[in-house]
Amino acid sequence: MLPSPFDALDLNNLSHLRCAKGDHVFRQGDPTIGVYFVKSGNVCLTRVTESGNAVTIHNAHAGDMFAEASIYSGRYHCDAVCSAPSKVVRVSKQAVLERLREDAEFSEGITKRLAMQVQDYRQLLALHAVKSANERVLLAVALGKLTGSITQFASQIGLTKEVCYRALSDLNTQGILTKTGRGKYSLLRRNADDQI
Repeated sequence: MLPSPFDALDLNNLSHLRCAKGDHVFRQGDPTIGVYFVKSGNVCLTRVTESGNAVTIHNAHAGDMFAEASIYSGRYHCDAVCSAPSKVVRVSKQAVLERLREDAEFSEGITKRLAMQVQDYRQLLALHAVKSANERVLLAVALGKLTGSITQFASQIGLTKEVCYRALSDLNTQGILTKTGRGKYSLLRRNADDQI
């Protein structure tokens, strides 16, 4: 079952994909054919810059939508690669466009969903403005941004993985974060007077 308003679309407009780790859902430059939802697993959206560096744009997890811009674009602007075995649902671009033109409630639902994503992206921009690596990592962990690998997390918040690992280690040593597993950290409860 897809989230609202996509649950209103005819099932014939959906394609279910099973992907292995490392599989491409689509490649940068491919013609756009739909938007996607992650049912399970993780899909990393990565764009290769002019200088050849890969930059993580988004890590899509279960319940997340991705490739929204493809509704109004002729080609995908990034690679979508599964970083874990994943189940993905593709929603026909043509079906979405037709429903947007015909159904005001559907259009409002998509607008609301995209507005929330804009807020999330603005939050990432604010993170990038934090100069101290330790402070940036701490704030990003507090905001729940550490959901994939440390490499993806570092790229998402604009740090090298080495700097990110060092900041996580420093914050763990200082007793501000605790390591809960491989590549997993959580914020320790602090006194009510302490602020992040």
